[in-house]
Formats: sequence, structure tokens, C-alpha cells
Amino acid sequence: MSQINPEFKDVKLSAWNVRRLSIMAVFIALSAVGALIKIPSPVGTIGMDSAPGFFSALAFGGSEGAVVISLGHLLSSAVVGFPLTIPVHLYIAFQMALWALVYRWVNKTLGLIPAVIAGIILNGVVSSFAMVPIMGMGGALGVLPFLVVGSALNVIISAIVYKAIKGSRLI
Repeated sequence: MSQINPEFKDVKLSAWNVRRLSIMAVFIALSAVGALIKIPSPVGTIGMDSAPGFFSALAFGGSEGAVVISLGHLLSSAVVGFPLTIPVHLYIAFQMALWALVYRWVNKTLGLIPAVIAGIILNGVVSSFAMVPIMGMGGALGVLPFLVVGSALNVIISAIVYKAIKGSRLI
């Protein structure tokens, strides 16, 4: 008979944890596919990678959405070689995780339409201006229209899919 390592004695892997990790893995994979669909922009990292993260935030929880969306951004950036450097892309991934949490919270408190508006403004406008210390005002204004379009596409797709399957057994 083999003995269980005493360090892992109290660790329990419940079916819910396995389900949660599996769902996140599927949506991270969808983010990887979305990372390959680029929206032409000066930075080259704007793509369709965040729709699965925004959807996950609505459907499964803020923390799930935050993990999916931040890893989705890092995958999207990796595809083009981290053009703004890895630390800057980690900063952006952190922002996106925060936006996913806010997106979930606004949906729960005010509804889906205000959440969509908040998601687009936060991920498009606020994220652009959060880059001022790094890229300057010119860089932030240069990326702003592309980021707003990308944000709008990702957030609206996530909201449409969520609305379509909200009452089903899928979520």
C-alpha cells in the first residue's frame, strides 16, 4: 500500500475545482485563437483575445474572467513578440483582469448594457490613457481609436453570447 504524502493530506480536489479549471482552460484556448485574429493597430497586440475573458467574467465569475482575459492578452502579445516589453504587457494584463472584475460587478449591480458601456470605456479609453506614462500622450491618442474598436468588438461579442445562453444549462 502506498502512503499519501503528509504535505498533501489536507488538499482536496473537488469536482467543482476540476470543472472550474477545465472551463478556464477551454476559454484560455479560445483566447489563444482570438489572439491570432488581429485588429490592425500601431502596437499590433490588439486582437480578439479578450472576448472569452469578458464572457467568462459574466458566465463563471470575476476571478475566472480575470485569469482568462489576462492570459489572453499575454498570448496575444506573445504572438507578436511583446512589442511593448514584457513588463508593460504584464501591466496591461493586470489592467484587463481588473476590467473583467468590474465588468462582472457592473453586470450584477446595474445590468448588461451598463456593463458593456463600462467594459468598452475601461478597456478602450482608460487603458489608452493609462499608457501615457509609458508611450506619452501622442502614443495614447494614437492607439485610442484602435483600442476602442477592439474593446467594443470583444465586449459586445461577449455580451451577445452571454445573453444568448444565459438561461441554458451551459452556464
